[in-house]
Amino acid sequence: MQPQISIIVPVYKAEAYLHRCIDSLLNQTFIEFEILLIDDGSPDKSGEICDEYAKKDNRIRVFHKENEGVSSARQCGIDNALGEYTIHTDPDDWVEPNMLEELYNKAKEVDADMVICDFYEEYINKQIYKKQEPSALDSNTVLKELFQHLHGSCWNKLIKRTCYNKYNVKFPFELKCNEDQYVCASILLHEINIVYLPKAFYHYSQEVNLNSLVKKPKDYEERLFVKTMFCSLLHNHKHYNICYQFMISDMVCNVYYNQKYTSYEFKNLFYRYKYIILTNKNMPFHLRFRLYLSCIGLYSPIINFQQFLHKIRL
Repeated sequence: MQPQISIIVPVYKAEAYLHRCIDSLLNQTFIEFEILLIDDGSPDKSGEICDEYAKKDNRIRVFHKENEGVSSARQCGIDNALGEYTIHTDPDDWVEPNMLEELYNKAKEVDADMVICDFYEEYINKQIYKKQEPSALDSNTVLKELFQHLHGSCWNKLIKRTCYNKYNVKFPFELKCNEDQYVCASILLHEINIVYLPKAFYHYSQEVNLNSLVKKPKDYEERLFVKTMFCSLLHNHKHYNICYQFMISDMVCNVYYNQKYTSYEFKNLFYRYKYIILTNKNMPFHLRFRLYLSCIGLYSPIINFQQFLHKIRL
């Protein structure tokens, strides 16, 4: 049976979550799919678990490779995929049983290149529904909103596999995070047929998995590198300023909450970005203003004031 959908799962130190993930994929109402489990040199029993599943179901293919990071694992999946469409699943997440059927039917209905759907954020004591509807379904609008309110993941987007080959899109091995957003942006630089399905199927776990392949940037230098990669990708695009503004604000905001600089150090790092931050209307004004003050040398007083407010609220 030729698979219509290829599900790519990058696997690394995921033995505690992997059964839940794979079982949810095998429980699909749509059966014409394949699962590509990419064992990225995992030192735990994840690789063995993958092999056990492959023995039980011939729709599962396992690839064991040396540890090179999440981009390499995702690209390995794309390079070996056979389906007309592809979608990614992280090993610590899980999906609804009707996900593939509904996404595929929507894609075939309009011959879509990309189907975007909603998702759930899963916390220990609560679940949050995250709506992902673009304001318009043209590539330019979706690209712009990928840096505003749309999630940059590949797991809530069914993408036609030919898009990767036609537009020479690959996961950049240099990126240890945001690699899926980079790929989505690369595809959206081209005029593709996009459709939105107002339903949530994917459960995005917010439990802390320190072993995950998917990493968040740890410091300013990493965030600066991510920003540089995106700026290089988008430098000729009409939404460059919006994307650049978002990336700078996101980088500074995340470093700001790390609380590890003196006022002098923070000013030296981010003074040049102060007006970009202050004019970013996609960020709440109170946060923009605090970041602006921090950039001009008031980082320590602002942090101390925030900590004081937090204590009196407890």
